[in-house]
Amino acid sequence: MAAVFKDLPIPKFGFRRMLEGDVPAVAEAERAGYAYPWSEKIFRDCVLAGYICRVAEVDGILVGYGILSIGAGEAHILNLCIRPEYRYRGMGGKMLSHVIDLARTGSAADIFLEVRPSNVGAVRLYQSAGFLQVGIRRGYYQADNGREDAVVMRLAVNP
Repeated sequence: MAAVFKDLPIPKFGFRRMLEGDVPAVAEAERAGYAYPWSEKIFRDCVLAGYICRVAEVDGILVGYGILSIGAGEAHILNLCIRPEYRYRGMGGKMLSHVIDLARTGSAADIFLEVRPSNVGAVRLYQSAGFLQVGIRRGYYQADNGREDAVVMRLAVNP
């Protein structure tokens, strides 16, 4: 009988600051995870602009990342991804918790994000962390058949 991803043990992993040298591996993980990936230039610009950029590693292998901006008492999760072969083992939840903690220590009162409604796993992950839908951005994402809306979600972290 073949093992199911969710039945596999969660390996030990840790977080660290994303460096400019990580950008090619981050962009490769993005391409593996999304049909319409960000470019290396976008990731490099995030690092150089001083956004809070973190990577998750397992035994020195980059398996995911999170990018957060904080300003005016709000945080915005710009991107969060776990490589497809490492999903369904709790790492997405740990990455999300780490990013939420960074927003909380950065004095953000609220965290916002956009997510594709078709990305059911991500929507469920955010809901499980307490995020609530607060709006819709019409035609926000590129999609195979034109555009896809974005669900806007919010989490109060320092009310």
